[in-house]
Amino acid sequence: MKKNCWEFKNCGRQPGGERVEDLGICSATREKKLDGIHGGKNAGRACWIVAGTFCKGEVQGFFAQKFKGCKECEFYQLVKNEEGTEFILSATLLNKLKDNK
Repeated sequence: MKKNCWEFKNCGRQPGGERVEDLGICSATREKKLDGIHGGKNAGRACWIVAGTFCKGEVQGFFAQKFKGCKECEFYQLVKNEEGTEFILSATLLNKLKDNK
């Protein structure tokens, strides 16, 4: 079974998670426009696209600010390897977020 980022990272920022009270609910858990991408729930397998995720002990900013670090993340690499030729490029995912439909 494919894991979402909050399951892989065990960050506790998913709804009902143990870190929600002090860090808030992660934006990747709520981004419905990316639901189903790479087999994940909401942006759970495309978290590098969403601002406000929690990595390296800090809440991250926008895509342009955080993507360099995300490309080096073990979860990003896992998703990229698992998806192989079905991996959706970040530019395509960003367009999905901008789409108002």
